[in-house]
Amino acid sequence: MRQIGIGIAGLGTVGAGVYKHLAQNRALLTERVGAELVVRRAVVRDVNKPRVAGPPPGELTTRWQDLIDDPAVDIVVELMGGIDEPLALINAAIDAGKVVVTGNKALLAEHGREIFARAAGKKVPVFFEASTAGGIPIIKTIREALIANHIVSIHGIINGTSNYILTRMTDAGLDFSTALAEAQAQGYAEADPTLDINGWDAAHKAIILASLAYGFWVETGNIFVEGIDKLTATDIRFAGELGYRVKLLAIIKADAGPENGGGVEVRVHPTLIPKTHVLASVSGVFNAVRVCGDVVGETLFYGRGAGQDPTASAVISDLAEAAVALNGERRCYGFTPHGLYGTCRPLEGIRSRYYLRLAVDDRPGVLAQVAGILGHNEIGISSVVQPETHDEAGRAQLVLMLDRASHRQMQTALDEILRLGCVMPPAALLRVESFGAE
Repeated sequence: MRQIGIGIAGLGTVGAGVYKHLAQNRALLTERVGAELVVRRAVVRDVNKPRVAGPPPGELTTRWQDLIDDPAVDIVVELMGGIDEPLALINAAIDAGKVVVTGNKALLAEHGREIFARAAGKKVPVFFEASTAGGIPIIKTIREALIANHIVSIHGIINGTSNYILTRMTDAGLDFSTALAEAQAQGYAEADPTLDINGWDAAHKAIILASLAYGFWVETGNIFVEGIDKLTATDIRFAGELGYRVKLLAIIKADAGPENGGGVEVRVHPTLIPKTHVLASVSGVFNAVRVCGDVVGETLFYGRGAGQDPTASAVISDLAEAAVALNGERRCYGFTPHGLYGTCRPLEGIRSRYYLRLAVDDRPGVLAQVAGILGHNEIGISSVVQPETHDEAGRAQLVLMLDRASHRQMQTALDEILRLGCVMPPAALLRVESFGAE
């Protein structure tokens, strides 16, 4: 049986899982791939550190360059994390003609354009299923299974940490800081959870999905990103009373078809989702991605979006495909650009429905002043809730559900509202998604 040599850069949680499951399912993989996948070298920071799973000490190294120089390594697996060193490794592997597998979402989001251009120039495939949504095979789905479709929209809950925090805030009434501390204690959040709670972990994944779906590489500066760190238990509660659950949602849409210019919007932010929609029921650390195509219609993918085993499963699926790629010419080397789309819509023109909560003086005429400003900016009010209870400062709470308006309209109106003497900042402003039902 032919053997294919693998070099793994990084034996952390995911790398150790890849090694473990390659050994555990060796016979199954050999039968299905038609070759034996063998780890030849692994790059670690400390070769003397005790490990539960990994190659023998003689196959460990602290230099990623050893993977490039070793002729027994056919496929390089990058699981190091970070940007600069992984980029250098991947570029060197491509130049050496070694197939690349990576799960590095931040690296691909920031340098995907140059990586895939280099890969196409050298005719070396790059596989990256593990970069987005863990064990959910969403990359292969968009790139292969839905190849006949113009992608109308993608909606994704693609960060398990934020979803766990929001689930606990919703179901147990916890405030944000308490829910975050619980997520860290349970091992669902890192000691430094910044990228999870500020929205950028999900945004990196959204960039990859949008780029695959629409054939041009989306730049990080062209998307709107807002995290969950400013959310309050009060707004979670009001949203529930109005029939919604709040999720950190990645939204990718092509409102106009390619024949109309193909403007694409990409955004990540806390979003009110109707409780009746299936995405509202995605709880805990689970991920879900809804993809709507013009041919297939609506599809839904659900599963664990992180963790050793789901991510290792995605890496090994790429290894199996990489093994096949070693034997034949490929047309696609990871990303296929095309000219049907090609622009991101500016945030100012993107339209949404909104949830707005204001702290106001409890006196007559306040609602009329707020409604007057909204009306002047051509923003309709679909419903108003004013609870009889007051906040700890004695202020009344005014909650408005607003009709569709552009970001520019909404920000102009909100700036005017916050200048009213009867309104105390800050306001809580959240977007509402009804999945084409508006």
